Amino acid sequence: MATAALANRASTDRTWNLLRQSFRFFRSFSAAPSASSSSVASSSKKPKRRKKKNLFEVAQFLPNWGLGYHMAKTHWTGVSYEIIKINIYKDGRHGKA
Repeated sequence: MATAALANRASTDRTWNLLRQSFRFFRSFSAAPSASSSSVASSSKKPKRRKKKNLFEVAQFLPNWGLGYHMAKTHWTGVSYEIIKINIYKDGRHGKA
């Protein structure tokens, strides 16, 4: 019985090792640059920061431009603005609320 358990364990280990090797193989074909070129590129360029959306860019996807909705920043706790009126400038990204 102990030899059967050891044989089962060995076959399971071989299966996992084969699975890991296949993932490494597929990962080598990914679009990510190699480690040597990425270390050079990362030292010369700063990572790009994603531009945060303003209230109008968020509200434009809500029904009726978000009238009646409460809006708050993520770090605000228990505080929010209720949108009761909205005036949008011609560019569609700025205005008065």
